[in-house]
Amino acid sequence: MKKILYAMLALFGILVLGACSDDKNQANNMASEKVYKVGIAANYPPFDFVKDTQITGFDVDLLEEIAKRENFKLEWVNMSFDGLIPALKSGKIDMIASAMSSTPQRLSSMDFSNTYFNTKNLYLKLKTDSSLSNKESLEGKKIGVQLGTIQENAAKMIPNSQVVASEEMLAAILALKAGKVDAVLTDKDIGKGYLKTNDELEAFLEEDDGSSGFCIAFDKGQNAELIQKINTALEKIKSDGTYQKIVEKYDLQ
Repeated sequence: MKKILYAMLALFGILVLGACSDDKNQANNMASEKVYKVGIAANYPPFDFVKDTQITGFDVDLLEEIAKRENFKLEWVNMSFDGLIPALKSGKIDMIASAMSSTPQRLSSMDFSNTYFNTKNLYLKLKTDSSLSNKESLEGKKIGVQLGTIQENAAKMIPNSQVVASEEMLAAILALKAGKVDAVLTDKDIGKGYLKTNDELEAFLEEDDGSSGFCIAFDKGQNAELIQKINTALEKIKSDGTYQKIVEKYDLQ
């Protein structure tokens, strides 16, 4: 009887130790799965927008796929575009994934992933406005832009221009339709979306935006290992066809 009792106690001990070990391993796995806060301005379709109360878009799908492959989680933090860099520098967020271009000015205080999308600047006007046809005809005009974008800087370089910056691109489009600005300068792929839904508008000028394209942004010198992981995953996503599927999903051909 004692032998049976000892055997049962030994078996119970093994089960308890095994359960403790499983709990410990699970806790370790949960602890190792890092959660990063990602800043986004979800008012920039098709890259970043809200649908059915959920933040979505090309940037979201792409970075979520990268996070899944590299075993980390994301917490999306929605804010105004011009607030993204201050939030990054103050440590409120860990990275920015919001159609943000890498520029020489930004590179002085920020690090960027490899480019994940290239685009251009696009100028929009009312179809009834025959006064605008080229860059020179924009001199002295009111130009609507989104606050904090590289397009805002480009508009300020036009001689005697009056730059009207709005927190959201939609506000700039509405100002153009109402005759409060003469033209709108935006990202090409954003502009194409507004042209599809606003028959009274047309594009009249396209140009390089002077950037290295859209990248994921980080505070300077803080995330070298994470950036390398993201770059590696990005290459795999491009090579296995996943990237192209996301491009097609958001009509970014």
